[in-house]
Amino acid sequence: MPSWKDVLDEVKAAGSIYDATRRKYLAELHQLTGRNVIIYYSGWLQRPEQRSSVFSLTDRDKNGFMAAIYGLEREKGLDLLLHTPGGELAATESLVDYLRRMFGSNIRAVVPQLAMSAGTMIALACREVIMGKHSSLGPIDPQIVGLPAHGIIEEFVRAAEQIKADPTTIPLWQPIIAKYHPTLIGECQKAILWADQMVKDWLQSGMFANDPQAQDKADRIVRELGDHALTLSHSRHISATKAAEVGVMITPLEGNSHLQEAVLTVHHACILTLAVTPVAKIIENHNGVAYMESIGTQ
Repeated sequence: MPSWKDVLDEVKAAGSIYDATRRKYLAELHQLTGRNVIIYYSGWLQRPEQRSSVFSLTDRDKNGFMAAIYGLEREKGLDLLLHTPGGELAATESLVDYLRRMFGSNIRAVVPQLAMSAGTMIALACREVIMGKHSSLGPIDPQIVGLPAHGIIEEFVRAAEQIKADPTTIPLWQPIIAKYHPTLIGECQKAILWADQMVKDWLQSGMFANDPQAQDKADRIVRELGDHALTLSHSRHISATKAAEVGVMITPLEGNSHLQEAVLTVHHACILTLAVTPVAKIIENHNGVAYMESIGTQ
């Protein structure tokens, strides 16, 4: 007969009704595809008034993925459901490297709603991206202190050109330039180079592996999604149609009605969890192994 502690542990493992419902539909998605499933969900849309780093991709997330991947049959590949505003460049590089070491190139990104910034980078590191008509990716240009690195360089260049043409504009530009620290331009240039080369390498070794035009295709995608002068805003939403136009290997979610229903049901269960409970981030597999963060707690 189970002891009091055994029953308590069982109740804790079962979680709330939101946990039980979400895990039920995660298991059903796994049964449908026969592939491993991990969700990576952030609640930044549910708490727009809070500017906490808990919503962003950081090195803390590696712990969640390690827990979720442990014990999985890796030869079955991975379907990674992404809903994130993005986050740190270094953490993104490290996470993709880890996922590829675990599953090789057998990773599909599934974007039920939004995978922005670094979330788009992760998606581009996968062999294909499954998106619906309602789904969006985002620009991948790096941000420095919350500002687009391309934009900062553009502003410096514009200032230099105007001052050279008309030295009387110096007083106008001086307070603007003074807010930036001396090494900022170099940091912006390095961040852009880092992000562009990283994503190009992932595209050539993953999505376009063995494609004789891999380099050209990767160059175009990075140019179209990474050039701030083209995207105009880091928050711009890029539809499945637009992503396919620039060369991303997009699989329409609507092409398989059973998969569409299963994915969107998991998505709705995740959004309900984030909207109603204190949870701010979820990393969870189809077996119910989960890592969750709330503001200030894990």
